[in-house]
Amino acid sequence: MNGMQTRETLAKDIWSACDILRRDNNCGGVMEYVEHLSWLLFLRFLDAQEDEWEMQAKLDGRTYTRILAGDLRWKEWGSKDWPADQLLEFVHGRLIPYVQNLGGDSLRETIRGVFAERNVIVCASGYNLKEVLKIIDGIDFHIQDDIFTVSQVYEELLRRLGSENRMAGEFYTPRPVIRFVVDVVDPKIGETIYDPACGSCGFLAQAYLHMRKNEKTIEDHKALQEQTFFGQEKKPLPALLGLMNMVLHGVIAPEIRRLNTLEENIRDVSERFDVVLTNPPFGGKEGDHIQANFPVRTSATELLFLQHIMKKLKHGDGSRCGMVVPEGTLFRVGSFATVKQDLLDHFNLHSVVSLPPGTFAPYSDVKTALVFFERPGPTREVWFYELPLPEGLKKFSKGSPIQDEHFEEARRLWKAWDAYRKGQGPREDSLSERSWIVPVEEIKERSYDITARNPNRKERETLPPPMEIVASLLEREREILSIVEDLDELLGNGKMEEEV
Repeated sequence: MNGMQTRETLAKDIWSACDILRRDNNCGGVMEYVEHLSWLLFLRFLDAQEDEWEMQAKLDGRTYTRILAGDLRWKEWGSKDWPADQLLEFVHGRLIPYVQNLGGDSLRETIRGVFAERNVIVCASGYNLKEVLKIIDGIDFHIQDDIFTVSQVYEELLRRLGSENRMAGEFYTPRPVIRFVVDVVDPKIGETIYDPACGSCGFLAQAYLHMRKNEKTIEDHKALQEQTFFGQEKKPLPALLGLMNMVLHGVIAPEIRRLNTLEENIRDVSERFDVVLTNPPFGGKEGDHIQANFPVRTSATELLFLQHIMKKLKHGDGSRCGMVVPEGTLFRVGSFATVKQDLLDHFNLHSVVSLPPGTFAPYSDVKTALVFFERPGPTREVWFYELPLPEGLKKFSKGSPIQDEHFEEARRLWKAWDAYRKGQGPREDSLSERSWIVPVEEIKERSYDITARNPNRKERETLPPPMEIVASLLEREREILSIVEDLDELLGNGKMEEEV
């Protein structure tokens, strides 16, 4: 059987495992069976890694102490043909409690993080679990092609998780968007990469794929494995999916922390990073105890995350950020204008890419943009690009999603803009009907509104497309409701305080 047939068969087998989990009483939906598959794949992958580490230790004349030894080794339980009820008893009573209490080094802490502080979903039927274990046991994690195939299937599972759960946008950012952001930011080996709302770690995984192409030494490899990737995630399930996503892409011990990023008081930041890549949540509301951690108080999570990111970037030249923001962040005034003034004064906001409606379909129709900024500041001029919809398409959708090819012109023009910024090319090469440059003075004159308004549109095209108008109205309605709720809360407390 050739390699392609092997990969196709393996992919089919993994989907068969999903079908088995889907029919189990403890896995009522995609969210449950993805979680179940994740921890099983994790244990199988860990077992293969421990085999390799043990073999290398013998070659080096060392002794390797396995993390999962004796009856906890995969071959002793995952490959074993034993009664279904005894299998469930072992998993519930022996395996899960053990891994939930690991500790002592970074890898053991990472493993414990997969299973701790949660009720790990286990099949209601031992027979279903046996069937799934048989499929996973057939995956050879010593073969790179198998690992690559599993990672591809896992990415597809994450995509389905986002599309089948309209409120689960945190699980999946379209990969063409992620690849474009990572390409523009261009993280390098030796830099630290941080996502404060990492979800399923799409940005961190893509950053690794981008960076490993330049891995040349053992030191490079060690840096990428242990000292490069940092993520924080508030919810337990995305944190598990993210850690598994990183492991399947080849990063054994990323620093993925399960905590609420916004609980950190940014007036007392000690840990900073070279690069931030993120699509933080927006549309939520945070209470007074969270808002107190920020100089500019607001209930809008997107503005709190922007303040957090600005504080977490290292001082000095070269630290930079690429992030997704709702369009409202670009045009809103009040506290938003205050933060944007700080951004323009202390950072170089060099590029804004406006994304079309439906980019994040089906779980969000809010119009979004990509913003890129770096140290040092201040901003002197901003390059804008308006990503067009393909001809004949009114919006991107689940059936017609955004693709890498839709960013081809944006990539070409941005490279020209970057060359100009570095004194390596003419300014004109970055300009087109869909790209333009705005001096910072003009942005300040319009109250720090950095919305991408294309000056090259013909008169008859001055109005945006209907779907863009609808998306903008929905975004503004959400903002108005948020303001009304804030006012109601303040009035309910019998006081009105000016927002700082």
